[in-house]
Amino acid sequence: MNVLYLHCHDAGRFISPYGHDLPTPNLERFAQESTLFRQAYCCGPTCSPSRTGLLTGVTPHQAGMLGLAHRGFSLKHPEYHLAHYLRGQGYHTALAGVQHEFRHDEEKPYDTMIQVPLPKDPPWKAGEKARIQDLAVAEATREFLLNYDGEKPFFLSCGFILPHRQFPETPLPDPGRVAVPACLPDTPKVRRDLATYHAAVASLDLTMGIVLDTLRQSGLDQNTLVFVTTDHGIAFPMMKCHLTDTGIGVMLMMQMPGNPAAGRTCDALVSHLDVYPTICDYAGLPKPDWLAGHSMKPLFDDPAAGEIRDAVFSEVTYHAGYEPMRSIRTKRYKLIKVFEEDTRPNRVNCDDSASKEALEETGWFDQRRDGVQLYDLLRDPAERHNLATDSAHLELRNQLEARLHGWMSDTSDPLLDGEVPAPKGAKINTRDQQSAKEPAVVAE
Repeated sequence: MNVLYLHCHDAGRFISPYGHDLPTPNLERFAQESTLFRQAYCCGPTCSPSRTGLLTGVTPHQAGMLGLAHRGFSLKHPEYHLAHYLRGQGYHTALAGVQHEFRHDEEKPYDTMIQVPLPKDPPWKAGEKARIQDLAVAEATREFLLNYDGEKPFFLSCGFILPHRQFPETPLPDPGRVAVPACLPDTPKVRRDLATYHAAVASLDLTMGIVLDTLRQSGLDQNTLVFVTTDHGIAFPMMKCHLTDTGIGVMLMMQMPGNPAAGRTCDALVSHLDVYPTICDYAGLPKPDWLAGHSMKPLFDDPAAGEIRDAVFSEVTYHAGYEPMRSIRTKRYKLIKVFEEDTRPNRVNCDDSASKEALEETGWFDQRRDGVQLYDLLRDPAERHNLATDSAHLELRNQLEARLHGWMSDTSDPLLDGEVPAPKGAKINTRDQQSAKEPAVVAE
């Protein structure tokens, strides 16, 4: 069975199949054909750690990816990568567009690096570069699929930039009619910022639609497992790089030939770690012994059958700057622990935007967070009321802290030994800086 990994930056679950009023008709169509997981979570709400967890099947810190690949972090076990494993199982591996697990100078486990021709004189206006590049990736992927010889099954990773923060400026919905997530202030500045995100998602839907339509037109959908996902929450404050559900919650839709749960939704708790063993099951391949996740196959056989896991874990160590945090989320509760004396949100880990400015004006970045946070997600889905110091929840807090510590110990989390140094040569922004765009310090 072929495997198509269709992915993007910074989309969370903010697409129409998850109930948001956003222009994503192609993803809506795919949702009606596939199985949509409403409670899917990433391993870490930053780019490289999240993708590493999904594609190696182990936690980011086990894989050695404690920060961003393009800033100097790298995989401890590149042989764990799904493309490397599938290539060893007789697959032809191909990459089109974005990947975030390897530095540009590192060898990548792909037989084919699909060439993406760009216009000679493109209109590199603000926000247009990413849109044009993504369209070129979609068209190059289309050519690959239409001309694939079928001699071997393929693993194709097709990645798009948008909706990373290079938002196109047009066409925009009326900002006055844009819904604002509960974690952001409802102001004209923030609404316009969200309107530009709508434009970015519309572009993403177009490019993903080109690839999905080609798969159908070529007949390859009859022997291809497709999964559509993103790395983490959208690039707004209290989302990307945060362990809130708006940071770790991700879209995940999967389809394969003969899927008995096609067109259905599933409420079971799942992690990106669970995708790798699921692919092994449906491709008829042995599961590598390093995998930490659980196959989702029982959920396709019966989406209402129950749970394959009772908790998901997620982590942040480095993004642009150091901000060590770990979390455990059960079906009902979330516990977040900040492993740093200075518990203020790190400004450099929040993408520059009008929404960031709106919170900056309120002094949000200067306010200390509680070092331990406990939330009842059924009664408090916006994660506003910390129950960690509530005596009625002391036993629950202790249980979740013990489970979190046990997970960190079982997975040899370096954070248990204290502050985690960046690898030599890594580029790290400091806490006294305002933006990730400022000159970074090179770790020695």
